[in-house]
Amino acid sequence: MEQLLNDFSPGLFVMQTLIMLVLIFIMAKYAWKPIMNSVEKREEGIKDALEAAEAAKKEMQNVTADSERLLQEARAERDALLKEARDIKANIISEAKEQAQAEGDKMIKQAQATIESEKKAAVADIKSQVANLSVEIAEKVIKEELSDKGKQQKLVEDMLGDIKLN
Repeated sequence: MEQLLNDFSPGLFVMQTLIMLVLIFIMAKYAWKPIMNSVEKREEGIKDALEAAEAAKKEMQNVTADSERLLQEARAERDALLKEARDIKANIISEAKEQAQAEGDKMIKQAQATIESEKKAAVADIKSQVANLSVEIAEKVIKEELSDKGKQQKLVEDMLGDIKLN
């Protein structure tokens, strides 16, 4: 430090101070403003970029909310369609069962009517056969015993008693 004090020259100090002031003046006039302008522009650019990022973030939130809402609506619509499809399926099955039941009842009635008509035809056939047999028996009895009427009567009654009609 002592050497600094020994080497100190007031003229050199004034000259260096003057050069420093001129340099500061030149820097302030020609370099400081462009540097400050570029710093301010950069600051504004960063500020604008942050605002744009914030706006994009809000827009993304809105889009996300809209897509969530659309997804919920799509799910609700899908559930409604599935429910409607299940209902239609149940109705179709129910109608098919009812139709099958009606067809089955119709077939049973037709079968019962057919059985009844065949039964009547069979009874008529049996009556016809009984009548034919009765005539044949009567012929045989008449041929065999024309003279004894009591015997003929008893024989016919016995034969008719053995045959039972429904």
